[in-house]
Amino acid sequence: LFNYQSEVPLDEYIASQSRFIQMLFRHYNTAPEDMCSGINAIFGEERSNVRYSVIHNRHLEGAPGIRLMQRMSRGSGCHPTAALEMHPEYIKSILGPIGMLNHPIVLITDGQDPAVAQRLLEDPEIGPMLSVMPQSASWIGGDLTAAIMSDVFIGNPASSFSGFIAKARIAMGFGNNHLFRAKVSTGVGKPEWVSTCGDACIYDKNILGNMS
Repeated sequence: LFNYQSEVPLDEYIASQSRFIQMLFRHYNTAPEDMCSGINAIFGEERSNVRYSVIHNRHLEGAPGIRLMQRMSRGSGCHPTAALEMHPEYIKSILGPIGMLNHPIVLITDGQDPAVAQRLLEDPEIGPMLSVMPQSASWIGGDLTAAIMSDVFIGNPASSFSGFIAKARIAMGFGNNHLFRAKVSTGVGKPEWVSTCGDACIYDKNILGNMS
């Protein structure tokens, strides 16, 4: 079943996937663990009023992740390693223009590449606003909910977890999903980071294959 790819037109596929996800979130429960545990751990009583961004760092076991990202790059035009490395420049190219560098940033991570968190924490702009999801609160449900409910989501298109977060956010009408980006020359000044593929790309079998 994992390898099955729907043959229906893309717009119909997106609509059906969104309906399934909406139904799923109408009936979630809090047992045995609270789906909001990640949000509660980071923000406590301020959780209802805070605007925040989530970065999902998924290293994908090193070389296999790079090969998978290269495949995504060929299909979407995105940078072949930027979403794996999550350098401060990359993050600031997203959050700066929309005024979110002055709001909390949460990092959820598989922990395979500690250098990612270290670089972000050491950055003078990102570091003071960054919280790494604590191990005590980090689990699939808690990380998932924190990312879905964020104002901005920065993910890795080669990660099925990032893909599901993006699909859930789209199903709920949330924008600011950033997975496919590349650095391009504008002809004036330095090259700039831009989105190369819209929200529909996360459903596109020509780009993601059976991960779509």
